[in-house]
Amino acid sequence: MTDIHTGGCQCGALRYRFNAPLKDIAHCHCSMCRRTSGGIVTTWITVPVERFEWTQGTAQGFVSSPGCTRSFCGQCGAQLTLFTEQSPQTIDVTVATFDHPEQALPDRHIWVTTRLPWLHLDEHLPSEEGEAF
Repeated sequence: MTDIHTGGCQCGALRYRFNAPLKDIAHCHCSMCRRTSGGIVTTWITVPVERFEWTQGTAQGFVSSPGCTRSFCGQCGAQLTLFTEQSPQTIDVTVATFDHPEQALPDRHIWVTTRLPWLHLDEHLPSEEGEAF
């Protein structure tokens, strides 16, 4: 399997590519991810920032908390990335926006202290109260 992966937003205005293995994939349960995505959980992959590139369009940015910027499509609103100053060498990419999300198997849960109590998803995976960088 190749380490080159592609994806984009719903309307096609934004496209990206990264060259990295599909590892370090987490289901995030924080309230900010719920509110910015409109979903009950957001699954992210963390990749080296130098291996990620936008190949089409210009993403819009939203500072969701100090030092944390989420990128989204200005046309359809899809959230695609998250960059945090706590880990400036990496960028998180939403697995749901991959062209082939079925290839990205999550390996843990993060921010489980805010997990919705009725959500039961991949309960065999390890959990972190916050997130270890």
